[in-house]
Amino acid sequence: MTVRAEQPTDRLTRFRRVGGLGAAIAVTPYLLIKIVWTFGFFIPTEEMGGADWRAINAATAFLAAVGIVLAMAFSRPWGERLPAWLVALPVWVGTGLLVPMLLLAPVLGPAAMNRDQDAGSPDFWIYEQILVMISLVGVGVGLPLALAGYAKARWPEALGGPLAFDEPVGGTRQLQVTLARLVAAGCVLLACVKVFWAAGGTLGLDADQLDRRDLWWHMLSLSTAVWALAGAWGILVLTARRGTNRFLPPMIAAWVSSGMLFSYSVYNLLTLTDMQQPSPELPLAGALARDVSAVLGVMMGMTLLLVLHDRRRALRPGD
Repeated sequence: MTVRAEQPTDRLTRFRRVGGLGAAIAVTPYLLIKIVWTFGFFIPTEEMGGADWRAINAATAFLAAVGIVLAMAFSRPWGERLPAWLVALPVWVGTGLLVPMLLLAPVLGPAAMNRDQDAGSPDFWIYEQILVMISLVGVGVGLPLALAGYAKARWPEALGGPLAFDEPVGGTRQLQVTLARLVAAGCVLLACVKVFWAAGGTLGLDADQLDRRDLWWHMLSLSTAVWALAGAWGILVLTARRGTNRFLPPMIAAWVSSGMLFSYSVYNLLTLTDMQQPSPELPLAGALARDVSAVLGVMMGMTLLLVLHDRRRALRPGD
C-alpha cells in the first residue's frame, strides 16, 4: 500500500481557505435580505416596494450569489480551472466596490443609519442595515485574502517579484507608457475636481441642491480623489518600471483604483432614477465626472492587462 505524504500548507493557502469560507458566510445575510426585499417583505419605505427597486434587489441578490460561488472557488483547487475572464471581471468590479467602502464603513455606516432614521424609516431597517454592513465588511476582508492565495497559485507573476523584467519579444511597452500617461493625466484632473467639491467648492454644482452635500457625498468624493491619485501612481510605476522595487504595491493600487473608478461611476447612474437621492452636481458636470471616471477605469484596467500579459510572457516563457 502506498502512503501519500501530506503536502505542507503555507500561510497564504490557509488564508485562501479561511478567507473564502469566511467571505461566503459573511455575504449570506446580505443575500437573504436582498431575496426578502425582492419579494416585498420587510421593506422600510413604500418607494422601495416599487418594481424598479425590487429589480435592483433581485440583481444584487444574484451578484451576492455569484460572490459566494467565487469565494468558494477561491478556496478550493477546482476554482483554478475556471476561465480567467470569469474570475477576473467580477473580482475587478467587486474589489473596486468593496475595498474603498471597507475603509469608509466606520464613518459612512453610522451616518447612513442616522440619515435613514431622520427620514422616518422603521426601527427594523436599522437592524437590516447592520446585517448588510457586517456582510460587506466580512466579504471585504475575506475575499481579498482568498483572492491573494488563489492568484498566488494561478498567476504568481501578478503578486510577487521585482518590478522590472526583461521586455519579451513583441511586447507592448510603448503602448503601455502612452496609455498610462493619458490615464494618469485624467486621474489627476478628476482628483482635483473631486477634492475641490469635497472641500466645499460650488463650481459645477446646482445652487438649489447644495443641501444634498451630506457626509456621505463628501466622503465618496474624497475617496474617489484618493483612489484616482493612487491609480495614477500605480499605473505610471508599472509601465515606467521605476519608483519602487516591488511589483505588488503599484499592482494593488492600479487594480483597486481602476475597478473603483468604473464600478462607482456605474453605481452613480442610480442618481438618475428615483432609487437614490439626486446628486448636487449640475447634470453636465455630473455626467462628465461619471463618464470620465468610467473611461479612466476601463483604460487603466486595459493597461494593467497589457502589463500582466507581458510580465507573464517574460517570467514564464515556456507557459
